[in-house]
Amino acid sequence: MTHDDSTPTLTVRLFAGAAAEYGADVATVQGGSVREALTDLLRGAAPDAARVIDRSSILVNAVACTDRDQELRDGDRLDVLPPFAGG
Repeated sequence: MTHDDSTPTLTVRLFAGAAAEYGADVATVQGGSVREALTDLLRGAAPDAARVIDRSSILVNAVACTDRDQELRDGDRLDVLPPFAGG
């Protein structure tokens, strides 16, 4: 994906194990959909980070999102919540 002015710019917040594996708890990415934003996030990330993020729950503007093809707008926020152990 090439970055250009028409592609939305988003903030991604990573929590717990996702942040630990990624090496940061906040990132700025570009993508017109959740899938594109996650692809941009994982560009150059370690395989363990990709594995954890792939299994994580995604929230778009604090609302759970199960559709990785959901369209995004400039300024949207993604939260990456890895699976938690325990109950």
